[in-house]
This record gives sequence, C-alpha cells and structure tokens, in this order.
Amino acid sequence: MENELSRRLQAVADFIPKNSRLLDVGSDHAYLPLDLVKKNKIAFAIAGEVVKGPYQSALTNVAQAGLTKAIDVRLANGLAAFELADHISVISICGMGGRLIADILEAGKEKLDQIERLVLQPNNREDELRSWLMANGFTLVAEQMIYENDKYYEIIVAEPGMAHLSAKDLRFGPYLLAECSDIFKAKWQNELKKLNHALNQVPEHRLEARQLLLEKIEQIKEVLL
Repeated sequence: MENELSRRLQAVADFIPKNSRLLDVGSDHAYLPLDLVKKNKIAFAIAGEVVKGPYQSALTNVAQAGLTKAIDVRLANGLAAFELADHISVISICGMGGRLIADILEAGKEKLDQIERLVLQPNNREDELRSWLMANGFTLVAEQMIYENDKYYEIIVAEPGMAHLSAKDLRFGPYLLAECSDIFKAKWQNELKKLNHALNQVPEHRLEARQLLLEKIEQIKEVLL
C-alpha cells in the first residue's frame, strides 16, 4: 500500500534522523512511520493513537504493508505509548494545537530524559509550545514553515539544551524570523489583516483590548519591515 506523504508530513520526515527509534504520537493512520520504515530511514517505530478509529486504521495499514515487526501500533494517550525499555530516541507530534502538544509533553515529562530530538508540528499557539520547550530544558535547533491546503504550518525541532528566547522569538520563531521567507511574510501579512479587522470591531472605550491588539499589530509590522 503506497501513500505519498503530504508536504507537511514530508517536511517532518526530513527532520527525523536516520536510524532513530521513533514514537509518533497521534499517528494518523501511521503514514509517517510507514514512510520512514519503507525508505529504510528508521528500523523501528511506535505509532501511538488514543482514538479507536485511527488506531484500527493504523493497525490495518501496518499489517497490509507487512511491517508489523518494525512498527508497533499502540492504543495509548500521549507518551504513555512507550516505555523506557523501547529505547525511543525521537518523538514526533503533528497536527495538534501547540498548547495540547505542550500538555502531552508535560504529562510524560519524566520519560523525556532519553529523548534526543522532538519534531513538533503545532497547528496554533506555537508561542506557548516554544515557551514550554525553553522552560523544560529543550533548545530549538531548526524550524520550517509549510503552506499546504490554504494553511500555514510550522515545524519546530528541539533537542536537549538550554536557550533563552525573547518574546519576539517565542511568537515568530527564531529560525523562521532569521530566514524571513516569502511563506513566513505571507502568513504574518495574513495575520496582520485579521488583527486590523479585529481592531475595527473593538469599541473605542475598550482601551485595554485595543492596546493589546495594537501591540500585536506593531510587533508584526516591525518584523515585516
């Protein structure tokens, strides 16, 4: 069974180091582990799913590919899908909100000591996820922004280490900010339009709400200059 990865998942796959032992949380039919094992990039993965439907789908896909020895599909919540004896070295979590990803990592924090890399793809609240990483002994080593199906996706790659991120870094991403690609500019121009629209809806007397929006608008304008 052949499944071409979406551009978003292919970008995630590119950040998984060769010969990793991978836990893919919320594996969504096990597409990512299947692709990595088929291409001989990794030899072992756990596809973790907390929802019965996608779990069954992942089981079927892995069985049809004849890869049940290389990919273990487990019904479990977040990092409960693996034990230290699994020797997982890389965790990927894709397609969830940044706050939820941070909550999943927080809930399984005691298991992160052996992890060499996190490859994360939040759908929103990227700043909250970066903030959690910074506060919990992870440093960002790469970021990428993908535009697919009319959506902007940020991929955040983190490894153990200490780093301080400014408020601007937390919001925009230090690597994304430095690169300032056309996709990055388009995302934040789009965000600027939304904030200006929101500002126009806020009555003049609501000074605090307006001030907050104005600060966000100014920050984006500075970045886009």
